[in-house]
Amino acid sequence: MKPLVYYPDDRLVVPAEPVERIDTATGELARQMIATMQDNRGIGLAGPQVGVMERLFVVRVPEDEPRVFINPLITAVSPDTGRYEEGCLSIPGVYADVTRPREITVEAWDEKGNHFSLAAEGLLARVILHEYDHLEGRLFIDHLSVRKRERLLRAYHKPDGEE
Repeated sequence: MKPLVYYPDDRLVVPAEPVERIDTATGELARQMIATMQDNRGIGLAGPQVGVMERLFVVRVPEDEPRVFINPLITAVSPDTGRYEEGCLSIPGVYADVTRPREITVEAWDEKGNHFSLAAEGLLARVILHEYDHLEGRLFIDHLSVRKRERLLRAYHKPDGEE
């Protein structure tokens, strides 16, 4: 398990660096991130959300196995978009509708160093885009109007005991 990083921590708005080498430590980090994600009832978790400033995220949508994406690159997005309510483990209790492409293609490496390409749609595509945003230093609230973002953040309080 890894401790979560909460908004407004600066690490959440800084682009992550590429993973230089995929090795057993990378695999262990991915396993810890999956455990942290599942323990917190999440469906995605990016490196910066656990203080690891590397381009790595994990996802697990219902009816699917956990997936690991290392140094991902979004290579295609559909022009067809949809709105869906999103939240974030790093901003607990804050939810808002976000418009994103319905289909994407992503290339990445898994925790064993295998390169892959994945065409995703629906919830899986949305979660991948949400986590990819974390690697770019963007949060889902950055997709909202300034007025809506400010209103949501006025009501936000970091979890008890967090700095």
